[in-house]
Amino acid sequence: MSEAQDNPTSSLRERSLLLMDDDNVLLSRLARAMEKRGFDVSTAASISDCLTIIQQNPPAYAVMDLRLDDGSGLEAVEALSEARPDARIIMLTGYGNIATAVSAVKAGAVDYLSKPADADQITAALLEEDNSLPSPPENPMTADRARWEHIQRVYEQCDRNVSETARRLQMHRRSLQRILAKHAPKDASSE
Repeated sequence: MSEAQDNPTSSLRERSLLLMDDDNVLLSRLARAMEKRGFDVSTAASISDCLTIIQQNPPAYAVMDLRLDDGSGLEAVEALSEARPDARIIMLTGYGNIATAVSAVKAGAVDYLSKPADADQITAALLEEDNSLPSPPENPMTADRARWEHIQRVYEQCDRNVSETARRLQMHRRSLQRILAKHAPKDASSE
């Protein structure tokens, strides 16, 4: 059976894929895995490299890290969305929160995955053509995590101003600073 028969999407859409991440080990490992899944992979380790690739030959698919040493991956998402409106873009980050997920989708991403995401999860997100709602998670977000996500969203909306965020959340500024200094609470699935 040919590759096109194995995956009906492959015959409908070119398989050019841009991977952008400043973690070179992850980038090379993911590139090899995605090539094995039939993608024609280009890689970029910075926003500037990514923007150059987008200007020269905008890919059909992209997996982009949110935070890089030279800026925000949202800039690259916006550039690819303008250069190729039909591109399917996945945001990949170790700093997952609702505010950045919303920003990524507004910029043009179709999905948002938290690290570590494996090549099968990424491939499924890239090739998903059905716009229906996903099935409910096996282990939904805990109440502590939901609270943390809400605080992060308000903090981002207040342009990362601690005093303004504390005022809007009606909490003490020092309490907010302690919460912001901590990592996100673990969900039940990661315990």
